[in-house]
Amino acid sequence: MSRIGRMPVPVPDDVKVTIKGTHVSVKGPKGELEQTFRPEMHIKYENDEITVERPNDQPQVRALHGLTRALINNMVVGVKDGFEKVLQIEGVGYRPELDGNTLVLHVGFSHAVRVEPPDGIVFEVDTRPRIIKVQGYDKELVGRTAADIRKIRPPEPYKGKGIRYFGEYVRRKAGKAGKVVA
Repeated sequence: MSRIGRMPVPVPDDVKVTIKGTHVSVKGPKGELEQTFRPEMHIKYENDEITVERPNDQPQVRALHGLTRALINNMVVGVKDGFEKVLQIEGVGYRPELDGNTLVLHVGFSHAVRVEPPDGIVFEVDTRPRIIKVQGYDKELVGRTAADIRKIRPPEPYKGKGIRYFGEYVRRKAGKAGKVVA
């Protein structure tokens, strides 16, 4: 049996969960999330815990067991505490700034790149260490938004310039070798 799938998901007091068949709706202080899961999974909510059970041990159903539990846990944690991805900008003259709630990036192009936040996403910018925080209650949306921002100017291996995740290691390459004069 799945080690992740058989663990119950604890539900805090200020989070409201509604389950109708395989449709799960979670509402908390940060927001509201809904998702419909595969009909093979049996989702139960009792004693402030959500449990996910599977009907058999077929490989596909076993894979869905842990996935379903993890997605429900992410929904509960997201509406309670929220998620955050931190990006760091490296490069001379590269800088982020906020214009209202729009992120404006100056990353070496002839123009500034403007990034509008999707619903449920908030940007926070710290200009001195050039850090961008992507915050929200939907884990998938936070990760996708951070990846889209990183895609604007990914870190390059020669000088290390670009947008990277905080703490990401970028392997550096040596430049051209100089000409050997005989």
